[in-house]
Amino acid sequence: MRKSPAPEAMYLPDVESHESHESDGHYGKMIAMARAGGMTPPGIWHLFAFKPRMTDALSAFTHEVMRGPSPLSAGLRELIAAYTSRRNACVF
Repeated sequence: MRKSPAPEAMYLPDVESHESHESDGHYGKMIAMARAGGMTPPGIWHLFAFKPRMTDALSAFTHEVMRGPSPLSAGLRELIAAYTSRRNACVF
């Protein structure tokens, strides 16, 4: 697997530089695993790990939208999200 290019700064230095939150919770563990594998974790993971009480509901909502019951397959929903992100000049 190819190493991801370094993402641009989120302009949220407290979130990006805060190391102590990364060992706590689901997203903190995902960040640690990505780094251990030589990957750059997506910036959104840092935000979710930084304020889990505030982002758990958003994470559950997103998971349900992307993986819950739907006439569209999960793969097609991912493709739509990637296409939309690209059209908005957003690195997905």
